[in-house]
Amino acid sequence: MSNYLLSLAIWIPIFGGLAVLVAGRLGGDSKARGAALLVAIAAFLVTIPLWTGFNAANGGMQFVELKTWIPRFNINYHLGVDGISMLFVVLNAFITIIVVAAGWEVIQNKVAQYNAAFLIMSGLMNGIFTSLDGVLFYVFFEASLIPLYLIIGVWGGPNRVYAAFKFFLYTLFGSLLFLIALMYLFIQSGGSFSILEWHKMPIGLGAQVWLFLAFLIAFAVKVPMWPVHTWLPDAHVEAPTGGSIVLAAIALKLGAYGFLRFSLPILPDASHELSGLVVALSLIAVVYIGFVALVQEDMKKLVAYSSIAHMGFVTLGFFMFSPMGIEGALVQMVSHGFVSGAMFFCIGVMYDRVHSRQIADYGGVVNKMPKFAALFMLFTMASVGLPGTSGFVGEFLSLAGPGFRDFTRIAASDPKVWRDILISNREELLAQSKIFQRNLHALELMISSGNTEALEGLLEQASITRGTWSMTSKHNT
Repeated sequence: MSNYLLSLAIWIPIFGGLAVLVAGRLGGDSKARGAALLVAIAAFLVTIPLWTGFNAANGGMQFVELKTWIPRFNINYHLGVDGISMLFVVLNAFITIIVVAAGWEVIQNKVAQYNAAFLIMSGLMNGIFTSLDGVLFYVFFEASLIPLYLIIGVWGGPNRVYAAFKFFLYTLFGSLLFLIALMYLFIQSGGSFSILEWHKMPIGLGAQVWLFLAFLIAFAVKVPMWPVHTWLPDAHVEAPTGGSIVLAAIALKLGAYGFLRFSLPILPDASHELSGLVVALSLIAVVYIGFVALVQEDMKKLVAYSSIAHMGFVTLGFFMFSPMGIEGALVQMVSHGFVSGAMFFCIGVMYDRVHSRQIADYGGVVNKMPKFAALFMLFTMASVGLPGTSGFVGEFLSLAGPGFRDFTRIAASDPKVWRDILISNREELLAQSKIFQRNLHALELMISSGNTEALEGLLEQASITRGTWSMTSKHNT
């Protein structure tokens, strides 16, 4: 069975999604929910041997599967994972369980179709992370758009149709350029769609530049990078909670993964030649989009814009061309997958109770749900990049490339550098401070009523917020 683990990780969710449709038709919504959860758990269990059986000392592809698919065009069913793609297969399977659980009570309309869409999309995304054939990668890459398009368009908010079409058109345009680049590589390689063979193929600088630009547009839309990011806030705001979780935790990683699998290894000269362009776009995403997030009053939009800034650290780390920078970008990708998913999950919990995403309406949360408020604050701090959290590790290492080798010395001599680096994240702290500033009256009620549990939760969050801002303000003075 170990020889077919990757196929199982792909096809169990896909065929399981079809089975959920049958269960919904025969047994109703409750059967569909139960079947979806069982399929999601089974798909996750299949990925565990990938983690436990992975040989970290082997830098090549592992769990390889190779079968002829379309012999006439030398297209193969070729799968494999390395230390990069294996992480995202496991992450994707885990997030799918969370998504099914998140819609358990909230989704009451077309329950079977809703869960089936997420399961099928999970399998297709596993196909993206494991494909070693260009055509197979492209098929999975494009097919994954369909379930997400339906999730936004059917179960989304009032402007769901607009958001779904905008998402589809942006990604479709980039995908067409991606297809042209794949066909050129097929011709240049003498009729091979093997991605591993493309890694070894010599290509002139002029051709590399054009191919790099095609890949850049295709993957920049997926990340998304500035200025092709405008579809993301609309998609997040209109998508249901599960859709926002998958979009932030997994879908945004597809573009960054494309840079790692195609742009950097196949086009190394063009990647160095045009690295300044990517670094500039990444820095704009970190700083400018951070300021855009700063003025948001909608909590979902705030986290959506901050996700663009966080992914800016990822592309920045990739194109600093240092092992530490790339490792930091990978840590940031995995960290953002967990943290952003948790943030959107918390926002969904709040929306189901308050029926509003406005930050101003979230005051007094700690009075009713102190444990939830503490977790929300923890996820916010991880998103901000508080030292001791995964967000800090990823963002700091992403800046540790050769271009930032003097960072530590500069930061030690000028503490304002820390403020500039954190500027893209402080909007989330401000959002949290707006929420908790409205808790003064709640604090008085807790003291007078003797509600010690809620009081302890509020004080814990207040101490974290105060400590973080105190550290920042000391550096600014």
